[in-house]
Amino acid sequence: MPSESGMSPITNACVLGGNGGLVFRYEGHKVCAFQMELNYEHRGWKQSGTVHSLHYIELPLLMHINAGSELCKWFFNLGPQFGYCVKDESSTITHKFDWGLAAGTGLYFKTRKAGVYQLEIRYDFSLGGVLGTTVTDSHSMANPMDLSINLGWLMPVKDRRKAAERTRTAALKE
Repeated sequence: MPSESGMSPITNACVLGGNGGLVFRYEGHKVCAFQMELNYEHRGWKQSGTVHSLHYIELPLLMHINAGSELCKWFFNLGPQFGYCVKDESSTITHKFDWGLAAGTGLYFKTRKAGVYQLEIRYDFSLGGVLGTTVTDSHSMANPMDLSINLGWLMPVKDRRKAAERTRTAALKE
């Protein structure tokens, strides 16, 4: 939304990019968990025939809620995310730090030997504008919005304390 007359608005704004990263999930309860990620994301937009390409490192901190059977569960993720633009190919942004809200939903399938596979669709809304969001800035609103489809593979890490406790409990029962 340009705030100056004569500026071209951002049209045909959808630019396909990639993302990837690492996921850490702590399951302290049967239906609720904490999920932290460290991701790389390629974002961008088109304006007047020019593609603006940005590369971010992101840190989402998500509440993970799930429901379903032991092998197949539906889940919902919600929480804040923080990001930093490590590369701006068009040198147009004025704010490299990004923060916002992430929400996603999907399914995950647990296998006995190969870990957990999950498929998620996620929407990220930035609350910090990349071009500034004050009245004196060139754009009155420049908040990135991302829609992503993510496929993940999670390897469970066994808690040695719980395994030792189960072994001790089994030994006491005998």
